[in-house]
Formats: sequence, C-alpha cells, structure tokens
Amino acid sequence: MIVNKALSMIGIATKAGKTVTGEFSTEKAVKEGDAHLVVVAIDASDNTKKKFQNMCNYYHVTMKMFSDKISLGNACGKEFRASLAVTDAGLARTIGKHIDNCNNLEVQ
Repeated sequence: MIVNKALSMIGIATKAGKTVTGEFSTEKAVKEGDAHLVVVAIDASDNTKKKFQNMCNYYHVTMKMFSDKISLGNACGKEFRASLAVTDAGLARTIGKHIDNCNNLEVQ
C-alpha cells in the first residue's frame, strides 16, 4: 500500500510537470540545480546507481533507491525508467517520506 502511495505521488508530480525522467534528463536537472530528489530503480545497473550517487553527493541532492524500472516507468506514464528527478521541493519532500516509510517497512 505504501509503495503504491509513493508511486502515486510520483505520478501526480509527473502530471503536474514536476518530474524529469531518463538518465540524460535526470543528470541535466541535477547539474542545473533543478532537482530536489533523484529516484533510482533498485534494479538499475550498478554503474547507473554509482553515477547518480556520486553526482547527487557532489551537487547535494537527495537520492533514494526505490521500486523497479517498470513500476517507476508506469508511474510516469512510460514503459520503464531507471531514474527520475523531482523538480518541486514540496513534492520531493513528500515523495521522499513515502519512500522512506516503504523502505522502513521492508527492513522490519
């Protein structure tokens, strides 16, 4: 249920025009200072995960590992996506909280 809530919030942010998806667009948003949250699929390649982790650390952008490429893509109305960036601070905070809640439940 919480996974669905996080994915639903990503869908809402996408419909509001507050996300960018795909590696190139996500990287551009981070480097231009537009990204407030980067979400990378858990099943993304190790190279992609490391690339975004290093980039987000350098540019001081929060990064979360969440869901899989197909679910992230579906939430954005695409076939699959390994990464996306949320460009609205309020939506980024809300989506980050839902992802944290979901990740905390998985650990227990």
